[in-house]
Amino acid sequence: MKKWYAEEYEWEIEVVGFLRGDHTERYCRNGEEIGDKYTCTYGCPVNADGQGICSKVMMLMFPIMEAVRSGGDLENIGGGSKYSKDIVCPDGNVIFRMTARKLGNENFYKGKFFD
Repeated sequence: MKKWYAEEYEWEIEVVGFLRGDHTERYCRNGEEIGDKYTCTYGCPVNADGQGICSKVMMLMFPIMEAVRSGGDLENIGGGSKYSKDIVCPDGNVIFRMTARKLGNENFYKGKFFD
């Protein structure tokens, strides 16, 4: 892989809680624990051990990430701030907090990279 574009945003995804009990055994195949963190720019989030986030939760996160990349405000869809939103995994157990950080790079579509 040869990444050629400096992304506009970096994401941190943190496990902040559970809806059922205090553990994920029998609920979460990924074995999430409170405090686990994942980071990414455009690719799929990975943790410090290089393990990827659950593919089911990624399906929920991608449209939210695209909303921010398009200039959206996550408060308009229930976020705690312009760049932060809590979501619950599709299995209904793990609560994740997604937080974007603007990196100061140009927007992919408006940056005129090919001119």
